[in-house]
Amino acid sequence: MPRMSTAEADLDALIVRLERAGEQLRTGELSADAAATLVEECAALAGEVSAQLERRARAGAEEPASAQGTLL
Repeated sequence: MPRMSTAEADLDALIVRLERAGEQLRTGELSADAAATLVEECAALAGEVSAQLERRARAGAEEPASAQGTLL
C-alpha cells in the first residue's frame, strides 16, 4: 500500500474535522452561539480544503506528459 503524502494526510484531517463538525451540528445539542461558531469554523475549513485541492489540481496540470502520451 503506498504511503500517504503529507498533503493527502492534511486534506484527510481537514475532511475528518468537517465531518465531526457536521455530526455535532446534526445533534441539535449546541447552543445557537456555539452552532454559529462551529459553522464559521466549517467555512474556514472548507476554504482550506478548497485551497489544497486547487494546489493539487495545479500541480497535476504542471506535470509533464508521459513519453507515450507525447508520441500519440
